[in-house]
Amino acid sequence: MTIASLELASLMCSRLCHDLLSPVGALLNGLELLADEKDPEMRQRCFELLEQSARASADKLRFFRMAYGAGSGFGETIPLDEPRAVIDALVGGHGRITVNWALGGEAMPKPAVKALLNLAMIGIEALVRGGTLDIAAETRPTADGPTSEIVVRAGGPRIAFDPTIGHALDGTLPVDALSSKTAPAFMIQQLAAVLGGGVQYHVSADTLVLGAVLPTA
Repeated sequence: MTIASLELASLMCSRLCHDLLSPVGALLNGLELLADEKDPEMRQRCFELLEQSARASADKLRFFRMAYGAGSGFGETIPLDEPRAVIDALVGGHGRITVNWALGGEAMPKPAVKALLNLAMIGIEALVRGGTLDIAAETRPTADGPTSEIVVRAGGPRIAFDPTIGHALDGTLPVDALSSKTAPAFMIQQLAAVLGGGVQYHVSADTLVLGAVLPTA
């Protein structure tokens, strides 16, 4: 393992811990409130908050497992209903984003699912004021073998997209400039490059389009 790959792993761990801090912290706060609260109505409200925080933590862990880790056992493909369920759950917590799906086939190779999840998360994070997230993906035969194509479109008012994430996606961000914010995008760019594919993006005031092409290894 190289120093660069160790640094990327460290940044991915930092990103995971950062994203889990909020729901886990809410669980601890809820437990502290529950220990001191005597009013039945307020205790019921505490239980509801604990349930919401536990569900949010579980949804994020499911995302991390497939987007960053080995994901769904040791098979070469993952059923598409799994990443779809993860994204729908994460978006459901926002309450301001509508997701539209156009998926071809029943499963995709693991690298393609990782790309789909990470690009979808970038789209979700760009919709800070709400909007629509359109996700299309399929694996189709080509002369060189099966190739997965993914397109994620985030549409909404005043898209929030850090240019450094774009540089990580197109491979122009230096390794020594990586951060926990840009590490997932850099990981997907590297994964696509290793497979002989690529990642593209286009951003405007109200639209962010992300795309990836990943040949099957």
